[in-house]
Amino acid sequence: MTFNEIVVISGKGGTGKTTVTASLIPYFENVIIGDCDVDAPNLKILLAKNDIEKKEFFGMKKAKRNLELCKNCNRCFEYCKFNAIDNPTKCEGCGVCKIICPYNAIEMIDNKAGDLFISNSDFGKLVHACLIPGEENSGKLVAEVRKTTKYLAEKENINNIILDGAPGIACNVISSLTGVKKAVVVIEPTLSGLHDLERLLELIKRFRIQPFFVINKYDLSLEISQKLEEFLFENNFKISVKIPFNKEIFESINQKQIPSKFIPDFFKEIGFEKLVEVLKR
Repeated sequence: MTFNEIVVISGKGGTGKTTVTASLIPYFENVIIGDCDVDAPNLKILLAKNDIEKKEFFGMKKAKRNLELCKNCNRCFEYCKFNAIDNPTKCEGCGVCKIICPYNAIEMIDNKAGDLFISNSDFGKLVHACLIPGEENSGKLVAEVRKTTKYLAEKENINNIILDGAPGIACNVISSLTGVKKAVVVIEPTLSGLHDLERLLELIKRFRIQPFFVINKYDLSLEISQKLEEFLFENNFKISVKIPFNKEIFESINQKQIPSKFIPDFFKEIGFEKLVEVLKR
């Protein structure tokens, strides 16, 4: 089954990525929703009504010392570069301690790194996950979120999948982008926003994704917004939507309401529906 999979991304956190994602969702009649920001999932605050399913996520295996077999030769302590013996929070799962232990007193055990949830929302099933603070494998957990959204979409015969991607350009973002054909890129009119856009655009080109650019709160700095547009023009792209600063958007979030449902006329005036029409094709 072929899906119309759309991911919303940004070069950093705090640009309004989740707000834009939430505002897109009501325009799609049949949709499965995924929150790929597993380090700081926020989409559930606006959308989730009740959890249908919870599944534990296990990342890489970590070392554990069997004290009954251990002879306290201390070789594992000498070779561990992370001072992680008997401290699983520091363990990187390299397995060196297991290899060099002459008494087979080290075993690599499963390590819970987070949880994955399927929840109901007013717009369709929401798949979201939360990585335990300090744990690695966020990219792998993102892949599990996406795998689950596709499973649900195929099971319910739904074509549209909307993903709230992770911010930045790290492995969790790469996992959010892999195999996706359309990406909505949310940028902010700041100097760091311009730098982030440059890095993100390079990543998008590598994945051959069709990008659509949204400047959020563009009127906070018209000068930098102009620089953003010029940069995109030089790279043969253009801005799809410019969202001005609007206090009612903050009010909608405070009331746990979807901005595009809370102030529909505002979103119509800025041309948000035109972006949706293109994303639906």
